[in-house]
Amino acid sequence: MTPSRIRKTLLATAAATFVLSTAAALADPVQWNGKAQTPHYAEDVFPPWQHGQNNDATRRGFEFTVPEVDVLADFHGDITNPSLVLYVGGNYFFAMAPLVSAFEHEHPEFSGKIYWETIPPGLLIRQIEAGGTITSGNMTWTAKPDAYFAGLKKIDQYIKSGLLAAPAVPYVTNTLTIMIPKDNPGHVESLKDLGRPGIRLAMPNPEFEGIARQIEASLDKAGGKALANAVYKTKIANGSTVLTHIHHRQTPLFLMQGLADAGVTWQSEAIFQEQTGHAISHVDIPADQNSTAIYAGAMVKGAAHPQAAKLWLDFIKSPTALAIFERYGFKAYHGGSMPDHDSE
Repeated sequence: MTPSRIRKTLLATAAATFVLSTAAALADPVQWNGKAQTPHYAEDVFPPWQHGQNNDATRRGFEFTVPEVDVLADFHGDITNPSLVLYVGGNYFFAMAPLVSAFEHEHPEFSGKIYWETIPPGLLIRQIEAGGTITSGNMTWTAKPDAYFAGLKKIDQYIKSGLLAAPAVPYVTNTLTIMIPKDNPGHVESLKDLGRPGIRLAMPNPEFEGIARQIEASLDKAGGKALANAVYKTKIANGSTVLTHIHHRQTPLFLMQGLADAGVTWQSEAIFQEQTGHAISHVDIPADQNSTAIYAGAMVKGAAHPQAAKLWLDFIKSPTALAIFERYGFKAYHGGSMPDHDSE
């Protein structure tokens, strides 16, 4: 069996194990009293978590959002005729509403005319390669980006390949944390604890979530290759690590539903969940085991709205924007020899 097929088999096994354990929990006659009823968890556990604040549309028409059933949490605004289209690495989706509001305050001509997406940057690249067309559920639409935002290393890479236009614009940095349920049922206190048998993990997928590379590096710093292999190989094989597609959405959901005991995310995501009031907490990772991301952006080659893209790229590094980022634990980027990693 080829390595690719082995990997696919392991992922399928882990996913099936996770689904079956979830189904078993929901079918528990004690939990459900033997009756058909709506879930016991609060509806606001499910995205969208900001009650429509991340929608820039001024005319919203008929409101139809059913958490867990019908919701497009990472697609924002009115696709009809936007004046600026942004592809943003999903790990600061929660900062986009105040960022857009502040930008529109400075440039009112864009009010209600900005559309943005916040899925992982690797998936956004796939959408760019598909001409800006994407399908979610039964809906397909096209939104070609004017600017793309990810880790500085990736931005530089895509400028060199001709997908993006120079210059790269770095603006903030971020570090890793261990996201846990507020009551910390697994008693997770460090990265080393993630390798313990019985600790269920939700971890970003290395295939398209760049954060996975930083996580593996941090695991190696904390416990060597043995710890990294335990989390990303052994536990995937036995079903106690599930790989996410969109870790900034899935990890907190799995934790709040009792489906996982921990997951490594960017610290900003844990801070947002705590600020929202969700039953989420986090465990700090020591600096000597942590990894730092540099966030950057650039205009997309052939952008339909190049002047709008330049305005946003100027704004994203402004004191106003940096103050918004700092609410969630980001730090302003000041250059220097800081390690250069992907941001998602």
